[in-house]
Amino acid sequence: MPQQIQLSARVNDQQAGQRLDQVAAELFPDYSRSRLQSWIKSGELTVDGQTRKPREKVIGGECLQVDAELEAEQSWEPQAIDLDIVYEDEHLLVINKPAGLVVHPAAGNRDSTLLNALLHH
Repeated sequence: MPQQIQLSARVNDQQAGQRLDQVAAELFPDYSRSRLQSWIKSGELTVDGQTRKPREKVIGGECLQVDAELEAEQSWEPQAIDLDIVYEDEHLLVINKPAGLVVHPAAGNRDSTLLNALLHH
């Protein structure tokens, strides 16, 4: 179930002249820059109530507000998928990934991915 979040933060004078998406990443470090850029583009992250572009510069003193929906986190299941392990130690795993093996779950490929195999390994 999606979670509604509402956040606000003020741009400080030292951040003046920086890109909006960079400042947003500093002010809201719990969220990725790509997610913040998406919120800026969709109007879910506003500057003093106004929609802006991620590359626009801030002048300092503005209020950034987020009113967005967070998607429910996915849970990925381990799956017993054969891996061609080239080398393994306690810090490193090198595999020979076959062509066609999807790396991580996404739309159209929810399972049988490298991620599922690694969770099982």
